[in-house]
Amino acid sequence: MNASIGQAGEDFDYIVIGAGAGGGTVAARLAEGGFRTLVIEAGDDPRTAGGYSLADEYDVPAFHPFATENPAIAWNFQVKHYSNADEVLYPRASALGGCTAHNAMILVQPHDADWDAIAALTDDDSWAAKNMQRYFRIIEDCRHRPIWRWLSKLGITKTGHGWNGWLKTERALPASALFDSVLRATLFSSAVAAIASSQHPLAALRALLRGRADANDRSMIRQGAEGLFYTPLSTTSHRRIGTRERLLQTAQDHPERLLLETNALAARVLFDADNRAMGVEYLRGSSLYRACPTPNSEPGELRQAHARRGVVLAGGAFNTPQLLMLSGIGPAAHLEAHGIPVRVNLAGVGSNLQDRYEISVVNRIRWPWRALKGALFKRGDPLYEDWLQKRRGMYISNGAAMAVARRSSPDKEWPDLFSMALLADFRGYFPGYSKLVSRRHNVLTWAVLKAHTENRAGTVLLRSRDPRDPPLVEFRYFEEGSGNAAADLEAVVAGIRFARKLSGLLKAVGVIVAEETPGEDLQSDQELADHVRANAWGHHASCSCAIGPRGADGVLDSRLRVHGTHGLYVADASVFPRIPGFFIASAVYMVAEKAAEIIQEDARCEREASR
Repeated sequence: MNASIGQAGEDFDYIVIGAGAGGGTVAARLAEGGFRTLVIEAGDDPRTAGGYSLADEYDVPAFHPFATENPAIAWNFQVKHYSNADEVLYPRASALGGCTAHNAMILVQPHDADWDAIAALTDDDSWAAKNMQRYFRIIEDCRHRPIWRWLSKLGITKTGHGWNGWLKTERALPASALFDSVLRATLFSSAVAAIASSQHPLAALRALLRGRADANDRSMIRQGAEGLFYTPLSTTSHRRIGTRERLLQTAQDHPERLLLETNALAARVLFDADNRAMGVEYLRGSSLYRACPTPNSEPGELRQAHARRGVVLAGGAFNTPQLLMLSGIGPAAHLEAHGIPVRVNLAGVGSNLQDRYEISVVNRIRWPWRALKGALFKRGDPLYEDWLQKRRGMYISNGAAMAVARRSSPDKEWPDLFSMALLADFRGYFPGYSKLVSRRHNVLTWAVLKAHTENRAGTVLLRSRDPRDPPLVEFRYFEEGSGNAAADLEAVVAGIRFARKLSGLLKAVGVIVAEETPGEDLQSDQELADHVRANAWGHHASCSCAIGPRGADGVLDSRLRVHGTHGLYVADASVFPRIPGFFIASAVYMVAEKAAEIIQEDARCEREASR
C-alpha cells in the first residue's frame, strides 16, 4: 500500500492528513478531479492492521464494539469531563477510514437549522441547508427506499435521498426480530408512547406514515419531525462500508493520482516565507502515537512530503488542533510555553470543543431476546453463519432496534433528544465495555443522546511539543462549561424520564423485571441530575477549529481555509461552530465534499490568475 514517499524530488498537488470521513472523502474527490494527491494516515488497513485478520470486527455490523477496543486500530484518548476529575477513555480509530472503521455506522443528516446557522455566521449562502442538501445526494446510494429509488429514475426525488453516490445506506431491522414477541411488543409500545407523548400526536403520526420512519426523509429533516425512526446504516449487503473502501477503489482506479502512505504520523505542516503550506513532516512507523494501547518505543523515521498546491488537515477534533499548534498556529502564549515559534496567533485553535451528552437507561428483561439465541458474538456461532451465508439475522444490525426523536421541552425549536433501543447492556465507554455489551442477552438499554447542547467551553491543548504525545482534552461538562448548563442538564434528565415512559408498558406487563441504571431508587430531578453529572459521556467530539471570524476566535474562513495562511484547509469534525444534528458522520462527509469543491475552485482561480 505504501509507495516510496518523501524522497527528494517527488511532489504532489495536495497532501491530505487523515483518512477518515473528512480526509478520505476529500482525497478521493481530488484524485478523481485530476490532482495528484497523497494521503498520510497514522494507522493501517483496519481489516489487516498489526498483522491480524480483523475482517470480522470490521465487516460485521454487530461486532462494532469489538472494533473500538481492538488494539491494532484503537487510539485510546484519555480525556477529562471536569477539570479536577480523573481522565476517562475516549475511543478513536487509527486506520484507513478513521473512525468510520469502528463506529456504529449510523448515517442521519443534521437539521436544516445547523447549516443555516453557518450561512448566517459567515454571510455565505453556500452553507445554507438548501445548498448543502445536494452534498448528501452526492454521497448517498440509498438502498432502503426501493419504491422511491425506482421513482427517482423517472425524475421524482421528493425524499432528498441520493441514489448514485459512493456510500450505500441500508435498513438493518432483521426479519428475525419480528418473530421475537418481546421485541415486537417493545417496538409497538415504544411507537405508541412516542406518538402519544408528542406535542402534536396527529402530526407525529402523519410524519411517521409519510416518511416511513426514515430519519433521512426530507420531510423529517426539514420539519424537525418527532417520532419513531429506524437508523439507516452505511453498509453494503449488510457489511460495513466507509472511506476505507472509497480510498482503495479510487487508488485502484487512479493509481498515478492517489497514493496512500499508512503508518505515517504527521508531525507538522511545512510553510514557505509567505505562510503557504508547502508540505508535511511526518514520522514513518507503526503505533508511534502514544494513544495506542501498546505504543512503539522506536522514534520512527523522519520524512517529508511536498505539495505544490496545498495541504488539507483532517485529523479530527483532537488531532487537527494539535497539528496546527505543533506547526506554530494557535494561541501564542500556549505555543511559547512549549517552545514553539509562533507563525500565526490564532486563539481559537483548540477552543470551542463540543460534544453531545449521552446517558443510558438499562433494563433487565424477564427472558433473553429470542432474536439473539445462540449469539456468542464471534466467528462460527449460528448468527455469524447466518450473516456470512445469507446476510440476515441480528448481526446485520448495530444493535439498535429503533429510535425516537423528540423535544426535551415544548420551547425547543428542533428535536434535541434521540433515544435508541439497544438489545445490549451499554453504559458508555470504559476498558472492556465491549465484553459487557455482548455478554448478556436479557437487557434492553435506552441510549439517550442530547443534541444541540449549549456548552462550548471544551479545550484541546498540547501536552508537549512531541507529536507522539496525545493532547490534553477537557470538555468541562455542565456547570463548568458555557451557555445554559442548567438547560442541558434538565434536557438529559427529561431524556431519562422519557426512556422510562417508553419502557412503562413493558414493565406493566412484567416483561421488564428491573431498571438497573439509573435505578428505580433515583426518582427526583436532583437525584437524576447527580447521576447524569457522574455518568454522562460523549463520542462526537467536534468544533475545535471552528469556522468564524478571526477576531471572534474563528480558525477558518467560510472556504475552510486557516486564517493567516495560504493553501491550508481543514475538512473534518473540528470545523463546525456548533455541533450539528444527532450523529456527526453525515455532516463530516458533506463538509468534505464541499471542501473538495472549494479546493478545486481555488486551484482553477490560481491557474487563471497566473496566465
